[in-house]
Amino acid sequence: MTEALLRTENLTKEVGALVAVDDVSISIGAGTLHSVIGPNGAGKTTLLNLLSGTLKPTEGRVYYKGDDITRVPVYDMIHRGIGRSFQITNIFPFLTVFENVRLAAQATGSDNFKFWRTAASFPDYTTRARSVLEDVGLADESLIPANALPHGDQRKLELAMILAPNPDVLLLDEPTAGMASEQVPELVDLISRIQAGTDKTVVLVEHNMNVVMNASDRITVMNHGSVLAEGSPSDIAANEVVQEAYLGSLYEEGPE
Repeated sequence: MTEALLRTENLTKEVGALVAVDDVSISIGAGTLHSVIGPNGAGKTTLLNLLSGTLKPTEGRVYYKGDDITRVPVYDMIHRGIGRSFQITNIFPFLTVFENVRLAAQATGSDNFKFWRTAASFPDYTTRARSVLEDVGLADESLIPANALPHGDQRKLELAMILAPNPDVLLLDEPTAGMASEQVPELVDLISRIQAGTDKTVVLVEHNMNVVMNASDRITVMNHGSVLAEGSPSDIAANEVVQEAYLGSLYEEGPE
């Protein structure tokens, strides 16, 4: 079995009277693509927020590389090697595509507060930005404003910004949200190639079941904040409880 890089232990998050995540213990294998699925309100995004440090749990623990990171500040997560995307595209719209990625690379370096030096003073970040833009297929668009990109390419840009600091773990929340159906396979193929080619660990929250079933090494199904089922795509596809209660309805629902 693949060694767990990221795991939770009895993770619980209460929001008033609502238990958004309820006693969740999961293990994310190093170098795998692990998807989290479930109907709206299942607790998927809340779980991702707990893994990334955006939220702190009411009870339970989060471990990364064997270290307890439950109370680690969110700004320290990327320094530890955990990158996070959101359902809504999160870019600097009026900066160029290149500057978005270069700043993302510089943000986790030792030069992030050196405001009075030109970008040319930091050749390592420039090289890294160009390399990542090549990887995601945006090298030819590097000098245009980010807000001039079509939505699908903005999703690629956001992925490039997450990759710029070279994290070990990518937490991706609905990366295909809002994309035209014909654009989805390209982005999914890109994520799969990056994950396989660099041995990164990907945790994917996604409603598109074709994406989940074709790209995942392992799937966790959530319902009402709890884990309903977990296993390989074939295990989940054959699980009658998942089939009857959730899998069919997921094709029809929008983002959580």
